[in-house]
Amino acid sequence: MKKIIIKILQNRAKAVLSKFDPRIVAITGSVGKTSVKEAIALVLSSKFKVRTAHKNYNNEFGVPLTILGIKSPERNPFGWLVLFWKSYFIKDYPEVLVLEFGVDHPGDMDELCAIARPDIAVVTGISTVHAANFQSVHSLAQEKAKLTQCVKEGGVVILNEDDEKVRAMEGDANERVIKYGSRSLENTYDDLELVTREDDHFNKGESFMYTRANIRVSGDLRGELELMNMIGYAPMMASVCALTVAHEMGADLALAMRTLRNKLGAAPGRLNPIAGIKGSLIIDDSYNAAPAAMQNGLEALRAFTLVKESSRKIAALGQMAELGQYTDQEHRMIGMKVAEVADVFIAVGESMRMAVEAAEEAGMYREAIEWFATSEEAGRYLDREIQEGDIAYVKGSQSSRMEKLVKDIMADPMNAPQLLVRQEEKWLKQ
Repeated sequence: MKKIIIKILQNRAKAVLSKFDPRIVAITGSVGKTSVKEAIALVLSSKFKVRTAHKNYNNEFGVPLTILGIKSPERNPFGWLVLFWKSYFIKDYPEVLVLEFGVDHPGDMDELCAIARPDIAVVTGISTVHAANFQSVHSLAQEKAKLTQCVKEGGVVILNEDDEKVRAMEGDANERVIKYGSRSLENTYDDLELVTREDDHFNKGESFMYTRANIRVSGDLRGELELMNMIGYAPMMASVCALTVAHEMGADLALAMRTLRNKLGAAPGRLNPIAGIKGSLIIDDSYNAAPAAMQNGLEALRAFTLVKESSRKIAALGQMAELGQYTDQEHRMIGMKVAEVADVFIAVGESMRMAVEAAEEAGMYREAIEWFATSEEAGRYLDREIQEGDIAYVKGSQSSRMEKLVKDIMADPMNAPQLLVRQEEKWLKQ
């Protein structure tokens, strides 16, 4: 039954695309897809009628559902019949679709490209996440690189120049290539500055920090971009990528930058600053975890300034899943990084034992490290131990459920449905 539903769903999506012929921006990568997707949709909305993927609608089910503009009826057979029926009567349709193409297994990108060939393909970064289903991270990169080979004639491929494996995809592309990144000569930012509040008490509703930089697009300086409560490298890279896409599609860059400044915010579970109990600050990055993203998040933690001598930087990290042969290696790298940037290490999950071991070897005191089997246990511990002025960075794979730890230590748990990931009923029961 599932295969039949997928086939009908994909055929209906193709038919709708054929009828309305929207311009398509497709994004893939191991890290940063969602942030880039949201930023691109935001800047393009200043010129076009835009639709983007709902939550994680990025697979053989989710991409067609985004194209049709309908949420999944889950296991309701009648709901699927209604969905298919409605797809024949779509009249008002977006000018631009911003789609996210996720890859978990070999052949996934072929299937997604067969549904929707993009006018613009964006590749954000390659990491060992999902490598468990591939022979190597190189094989994973090759699968994602297929997106650069299925761009429509006259289209463009946009690559993150900071990532070595993404940079190498230039030779695979079937259309013109544009690069962006901190080292790019054309589409980049200069003088990145993360400014944090010099305060030892963080209250809900306050502004905690901002990131600002000078933006260059197509080689020209476009002005300074300031992002409130957005942390460091990742949101600025997403903004540069979005502005590169906007320029290619003829949008007004000055208006696009104002839109980013005024409307771009951290999504739940993605480097989102939240007031914690006892005047602490939480950097909630609990949506998911890839090694590169966790390393970037720890760099963001390093950038914060502690005012009180008694305050601490806390890394509360759940294990990273789907790394296959790279599991031990990547967790050890994280442990070494924690020893560099954090005063306290809260580790969750069996694989994080490797990170604990590496942190100790790198010189972190054993008394500053606590290991727990579950995020609930870690949350109860941190609820007791966190202090005024502490800054806690929280991240882990979806299976680690690190949002449970965040909920234990956030100052306003009544707002958890709006601020945290995985607050739907099906998740709360697990």
